[in-house]
Amino acid sequence: PGETTTRGVGELIASALDAGAERIVVGCGDSGTSDGGAGALEALGVRILDRDGVPITAGGRNLRDAVHLDLAGLHPRVGEVEIVLACNIHNVLCGPRGVARVFGPQKGATSEQVEELADALDVWAGLLEEQSPFGAAMDVRTGGGTGASGGLGAGLAAVLGARLAPRFEVLLDSGLLPEPLDELMAVADLVITAEGAIDFQTPRGKVPAEIAMRARVAGVPVLGIAGSLGVGAPTVHDIGIDAIASIITVPMPLEQAVEHGEALLRDAAERSMRMVLLGSAMSARAA
Repeated sequence: PGETTTRGVGELIASALDAGAERIVVGCGDSGTSDGGAGALEALGVRILDRDGVPITAGGRNLRDAVHLDLAGLHPRVGEVEIVLACNIHNVLCGPRGVARVFGPQKGATSEQVEELADALDVWAGLLEEQSPFGAAMDVRTGGGTGASGGLGAGLAAVLGARLAPRFEVLLDSGLLPEPLDELMAVADLVITAEGAIDFQTPRGKVPAEIAMRARVAGVPVLGIAGSLGVGAPTVHDIGIDAIASIITVPMPLEQAVEHGEALLRDAAERSMRMVLLGSAMSARAA
């Protein structure tokens, strides 16, 4: 957890810039990183230096050594394009709800590593506030989305001027849906949504929660299907997901679940719909 980086994301952004892209959307979701976007910035030409003027070692824990940002080598096209980070706006960089403390354990961090990463990200936040082009004009530490993908949101927003936007809004504005979502819901009898894991984090800006809230306004019931049902899964009933079902019903190795993913998903969908049909039949008998 202290060594992984977002460098690959920066390499993809650089490639898009080299290809002439005029608008870049970065999808921020689950991430094994906690480097505050430092790796991505380095891939785009930023040098992150220690007090001796030497580039720091890659990885989130080494941000504790960062004292200077050298932007002289930043990719020349960064200022010519719009960069949007589609993210969970509830995720923040620092503090009790900062990414290291909330998501570090999920990435394999021990309690000691969590605090090490949290301290390093605090140092990184201070550096971004003081030396990055956009850092002074934003809330680097607790601004909405700054903690996206291990702090990628903070790094790209503060240095590149990337816009942090709720990912569901970005999806709705993308033109990928055949019709506006509200129009689709207006004629729907049931909404089915899905997620890798439905748990206590689902209500905090996850796409199924956003869908459920819109469905509730339309008066349409919602079924949520997930790879697993974790701690706090029943809390989603409060936000409009009326029923939940797990795709995996028996313990199995991850490799087996991935290999048989399509069949497991089909089976879960059929089981769920059979329950819906059972409820309909009971309602018909009562009528």
